Amino acid sequence: MRIGGLASGMDIDSIVRDLMRVEKMPLDRLKQNKQTLEWQRDDYRSMNALLLDFRTKLNNMKFTTNYRARTVTSSDDSRVTATASSAANQGTYSITEVKQLAAAETWVTSSIDDGVSKVDPTKSLKSQSGDFVSGLTWETGAIGSQTVTGDGTAVLQVQLTGDEQVLNKPLQMSVKVNGKGYEVIDQGAAFTGTNQVKVAANGEVTFSENVTAGATVKVDYITDKKVQEGTLAVGADSYQLVKKGIITDGFSLSLDGGPPVTMGAVDPDTNEALLGSIGKINVETGKITFNEPRAAETAISVSYKQEYTHLSVGSYTSTSGGQPNEENFLIESSQSLNQVFSKVNSSNAGVSMFLDNVTGQVSMMRKETGDFYPSVPQDPPVADDIIVGGSFATSLKLTAGDITKTSGQNAVFTINGLETSRNSNTFTMSGVTFTLKEEFTSGPPATLSINNDGNQVFESIKSFVENYNTLIGGIDLKLNEEKYRSYKPLTDEQRSELSDKQQEQWDDKAKSGLIRRDPTLTNALSSMRIDFYNPVANEGTDPLLNQLAMIGIRTTSNFREGGKLEINEAKLKEAINNNPEAVEALFIGAASSTNESEQGIIHRLSDTVTETLDRLRDKAGNQFSTLQNYAIGKSIFNVDERIQRFEDRLIQVENRYWAQFTAMEQAVNRANSQGMYLMQQFGMGQ
Repeated sequence: MRIGGLASGMDIDSIVRDLMRVEKMPLDRLKQNKQTLEWQRDDYRSMNALLLDFRTKLNNMKFTTNYRARTVTSSDDSRVTATASSAANQGTYSITEVKQLAAAETWVTSSIDDGVSKVDPTKSLKSQSGDFVSGLTWETGAIGSQTVTGDGTAVLQVQLTGDEQVLNKPLQMSVKVNGKGYEVIDQGAAFTGTNQVKVAANGEVTFSENVTAGATVKVDYITDKKVQEGTLAVGADSYQLVKKGIITDGFSLSLDGGPPVTMGAVDPDTNEALLGSIGKINVETGKITFNEPRAAETAISVSYKQEYTHLSVGSYTSTSGGQPNEENFLIESSQSLNQVFSKVNSSNAGVSMFLDNVTGQVSMMRKETGDFYPSVPQDPPVADDIIVGGSFATSLKLTAGDITKTSGQNAVFTINGLETSRNSNTFTMSGVTFTLKEEFTSGPPATLSINNDGNQVFESIKSFVENYNTLIGGIDLKLNEEKYRSYKPLTDEQRSELSDKQQEQWDDKAKSGLIRRDPTLTNALSSMRIDFYNPVANEGTDPLLNQLAMIGIRTTSNFREGGKLEINEAKLKEAINNNPEAVEALFIGAASSTNESEQGIIHRLSDTVTETLDRLRDKAGNQFSTLQNYAIGKSIFNVDERIQRFEDRLIQVENRYWAQFTAMEQAVNRANSQGMYLMQQFGMGQ
């Protein structure tokens, strides 16, 4: 803190402040110059944003779908409907008969109930084993699942814990790569095709081909038992096994490496069994409860087995390449029937299953319609599009003699005199997607007419013209903005003297006209007008429709609007309806041609806009640019350096003023001291 004027009585602080205000005037001008450059840069970037948005719309207008929209009318929507893509040719299709609609193969079983109790699809399978008329056949072991990542080789390893060993039941296991199921074959068999895999007893998984690096490989496998190890915290009174439906056979529990404890008999009412003197286990939930909370941290190891069964389901589909999409499902006794069906329905097996718990019947339907089997030779012959296997299939009555089968069939129809068939009732021919809704062999034919959708094309062109008008309106506004030369950016001191409203009004004036009549933008507008009005001459254009004015698009009569376009709707619609190919050629023309006269308007404009964007980027950069990467940024950088140097100089100047006034104060103080001394001496002499 500096305090001056004690000796001289002068307000040194005010004097220095006034002197520095004069010294700072060049600095204020530098800061005003910097602010002007930043505002100018922002104006250029706002124009850049307008041009970027317009270029995006130009890119969209390069697609032929904007000029080849098709509409379809059907003489009988109750029988046949259709939609048409832009690739569809205008014309007429006549479907004179639909002998049969495509249908999916379905299986309906006899009742799976035992005649006394009904199977509840929400309860665990184990709890109602006796309710199935064919019973449930369980195998013992443990089901595991691991996800590993492909490394570009054909061999991956499932990491087994403890003394688990993979059982010799590879054909029941499931291996998927990125969700696609692989056929599991015997370890000793030779690979006969792609998408095959072998699973060894030690967990080694060998594929018929290399697995892509980074691919997700999911393996559902079977071990002879589950070994689960963990630590019980102090005070723990329970431990949860990861599996449910535990059986007494093979169960043992050890605490801190002590002697193993086995499981006693299971109470059928509570599903609980004693574990010696240490506690009990609920075999259905897999929860172990101790008689006493643990007094110390304790290591625990549990070896156990569960009951499981197996189901395989597959179907021939249009994408299977002559092979069924078959998947294996390992089913735990603790799971419900609904959980099993959910796994099947959400898989790639291609079927959908459910239980009608009123009749006790299971329905299974192939998701895809059509009859694919005839084109799939089999030895021995198989007549079904659906394939099932596994012991659980018997429990669900999915066996010969227990099902009522409705075979899949293809749609058979006659179109324009040609009898043909399709796997689905919805199919595409020559860009037209037909949907057959009803079988008929008599009566008037269902006639579908494919015509140009002139209204949609008109709306696309209208939207484009509106976007162009928005662009040139925004640019023209900035190019003709009034410049107020007497309004400079406010200094900090000036801003403090004005109200918020006054500051806003001043800033509006100071920002105005910073890119007035800018040559880059002016040239861009001129170039775009030339792009619009120069004739287009290529193979697709009509000499009578080779300029915008010929299809009803011309500039407005008001020159103050900067060359905005207006549309004669009647004339444009007439051109679209009478010669849509010529309209398309006018707008997109020969895109690959280097001859500008052959290029359509859209490609010309795109080139002009891209060139302008490059120039604006060189001048004003973008949000990712550093100051040294564009022209205005370099000017700002130079001004910043000058400001820094000037501020350093001002500090020196202010220090010099204070040093001078401090010296003056010291001199005045010495003079005052001498005067007082002399006065004292004169007084003593009297």
